[in-house]
Amino acid sequence: MLYQLSENTLAFPNVEHALDEPNGLLAIGGDLSTTRLIAAYQQGIFPWFNEGDPILWWSPNPRAIIEIKHLHLNKTLKKFLKKMPFTVTINQAFDQVIDYCSDAPFRKEGTWILPSMQQAYKKLHQAGVAHSIEVWHEKTLVGGLYGVANNGFFSGESMFYIQSNASKVALVFLAKHLQSAGISFIDCQLNNDFLASMGCCEITRSEFIHLKNNALTITLPDNFWQPQTLTFSF
Repeated sequence: MLYQLSENTLAFPNVEHALDEPNGLLAIGGDLSTTRLIAAYQQGIFPWFNEGDPILWWSPNPRAIIEIKHLHLNKTLKKFLKKMPFTVTINQAFDQVIDYCSDAPFRKEGTWILPSMQQAYKKLHQAGVAHSIEVWHEKTLVGGLYGVANNGFFSGESMFYIQSNASKVALVFLAKHLQSAGISFIDCQLNNDFLASMGCCEITRSEFIHLKNNALTITLPDNFWQPQTLTFSF
């Protein structure tokens, strides 16, 4: 059964009611308001739809995550990180990052980051809930990612690169930053070849919900997501 969301309430059905086919489809309709998006992510639900579709809400089973302790850095990436020609920052160019993600040079298929999604996540960023990692070569933005954070639960949304290794660097620096606050995993929602190469694995929905609920209890330092430059040794 596919649930139609009410415009008068932010309530979502229990994620266990999500369909098996298509995998994880839970509900339809509603809106992309900041309050609804926050409520969705707190329950492990995210929107994903194509142009011309209604808003579709998902909670797939299995769920893709990266356990930060198992983040895979191959020899080439390790060597690259030691030289580090890039500068990595947090929340200094969120709008640019999401704009690039919606039309990344490497993307062959059409984007699901439609104008309505871009505006919704920019509002989430203004509310202090959506965050970006930026990768710079000198003063040029060459890669990055963005996602949604609720306490210690970070759900990645999309990434891009216009120079080799830039998106990998963004992911590695995000993982290091989260790990510094005792956060053990990144929600990747759905696996793909790139994420798998970085150590992404799949767990059951119930295992994911348990991890997510624990992460929501983590209190972060007040300055954790403030605009800053990240530096780590490799």
